[in-house]
Amino acid sequence: MTNPTNGLTYAQAGVDIDEGERLVELIKPAARSTARPGAAAALGGFAAVFDPKAAGFRDPIFLATTDGVGTKLKIAIESGRHETVGIDLVAMCVNDLSAQGAEPLMFLDYYATGKLNADQAAEVVHGIAEGCRQAGAALAGGETAEMPGMYGKGDYDLAGFAIGAAERGTLLPHVNEMQAGDAIIGIASSGPHSNGYSLVRKIVERSGIGWEEPAPFETGKTLAEALLSPTRIYAKALKPVFDAKLAKGAAHITGGGLIENTPRALPDHLAASFDWNAWKRPAVFEWLQSVGGVPEEDMRRTFNLGIGFVLISAPEHAARVIASLAHNGEHAVKIGVLKPA
Repeated sequence: MTNPTNGLTYAQAGVDIDEGERLVELIKPAARSTARPGAAAALGGFAAVFDPKAAGFRDPIFLATTDGVGTKLKIAIESGRHETVGIDLVAMCVNDLSAQGAEPLMFLDYYATGKLNADQAAEVVHGIAEGCRQAGAALAGGETAEMPGMYGKGDYDLAGFAIGAAERGTLLPHVNEMQAGDAIIGIASSGPHSNGYSLVRKIVERSGIGWEEPAPFETGKTLAEALLSPTRIYAKALKPVFDAKLAKGAAHITGGGLIENTPRALPDHLAASFDWNAWKRPAVFEWLQSVGGVPEEDMRRTFNLGIGFVLISAPEHAARVIASLAHNGEHAVKIGVLKPA
């Protein structure tokens, strides 16, 4: 068979298969480091396999979530700092599993770009692997898509997919057990997490501060470093609380803030009553509100304001829940109670 005259190759069309293969080799050790009982976390197959019996489950219910990082990625791209957005990607998915009392088991990622840079992509995937280690989930596979013409120069996008499980009958929320007077416990965030970054970027633009200039709200960090602080992953700290059956419900505080996310865990006849003075907001939120002139209502509906996750517990169990979370590295406080709707 002869080669046609002036023939085109896939590489000339903008897709570099060799660069894709180089990326796979760069990330294989990171994926292997996330192996857990039930999943080998080995790349290269056509599908990921999970054995719930090997993971200790007797009668599991499986759950699946998907999410992305959003426009926080623009800060990573513009500042050239790609090592933490993978943690955000995992967090946004596995924290949703935790909100229903499930244990994260497996994670898969989708990385799309116009022109693949294996070294840059490997930074991102190493962050994903770190997120998986924090969550106790296996990085079981993923997809790298090089699509010339679909993205601007240097741009990329991420999507994540998480699988979790819980024993039958243990899924949250237990709405029939909730009653007025139950405690709302808030677990601290690391900042804006991965929500509200379109507004964050507008405020930064208004401030005139460059990404590599000192952050005005956090000593010792550049603005990019401070705003790229990764979303906290709560799964391991929550497991003892769930195992002890101390939580009646839970909510992951993402876009919409406490006001819109907490009701997702409540029955129609109950509402959340927050004490907005029960915790100190991280300085980043004070800076964003001051520089941006953002109304308080918008702050509460856009950002987590320092609370990344919420638990509902009986009032007599609140102190025990807070102590358990502190023992496992999370700061939590009582931020309100349930009241009749």
